[in-house]
Amino acid sequence: MEQFTIMQSENSILEVKDIHFSYGKFKVLNGITLKVKKGGITALIGPNGAGKTTFYNVISGKFSPTKGKIFFNGKDITGLPAHKIVKLKLVRSFQITNVFPELTVLENILIPLILEKGYTFAIFKNIKKFKDLYFQANEILEKLKIADLKNKKVKELAYGDKRLVEIGITFASSPEMILLDEPTAGMNPEETERIVNLIKELSENSNVTFFITEHDMNVVFAVSEYIFVLHQGRLLAQGTPNEIKNNSKVKEAYLGGSV
Repeated sequence: MEQFTIMQSENSILEVKDIHFSYGKFKVLNGITLKVKKGGITALIGPNGAGKTTFYNVISGKFSPTKGKIFFNGKDITGLPAHKIVKLKLVRSFQITNVFPELTVLENILIPLILEKGYTFAIFKNIKKFKDLYFQANEILEKLKIADLKNKKVKELAYGDKRLVEIGITFASSPEMILLDEPTAGMNPEETERIVNLIKELSENSNVTFFITEHDMNVVFAVSEYIFVLHQGRLLAQGTPNEIKNNSKVKEAYLGGSV
């Protein structure tokens, strides 16, 4: 597929132009066009079946769009495989916890750091010699406030801590943009509050752009600066949290309930 570069729109990191995607004859995405500004936290919401996960799959390289273009930092990434998109610093974390359960928390963070430096996994035999990797990994764990868990195997952790490790894995890839898919799914209120506060803190203290999908509207309105709403594969609305709260089309899409 031909790749080319366009002039990047001012202050945008991701641009999606007329994206379509179909499973056979079933059209899931139908002409989505949007821009995500660089920095801060932007949310993507919508009822079940709106196309949010498919949209993330297309952006992150799991699927190629049936039609349309995707630009990241002004570069055409349409149809690129996921591993090449990760190298461009667009990284995704998944709704289902995606970690290495038999390894320690520290080892989970070291793996993407090893890949980022271009080393092979053979260095694990002598990993203690690579003090720079240890320093970076511990720094990430300190930011996530789970440094005290670094020597525990991930399979022994509570669910909320596992999600924090997954976010740490994405951060270890030195991303410019992170796609967070349902970061608080399956969490109790205390774990949810912890994740919300962490995402805010990471956003404020880094240059990383966060683009999240989330069903919990309290979370969306607590963290987001701007919101896109999908409905039946189309972009239904976009705006600030207050604008979305008061949008009659959005309320109707959510079965007539308040948002």
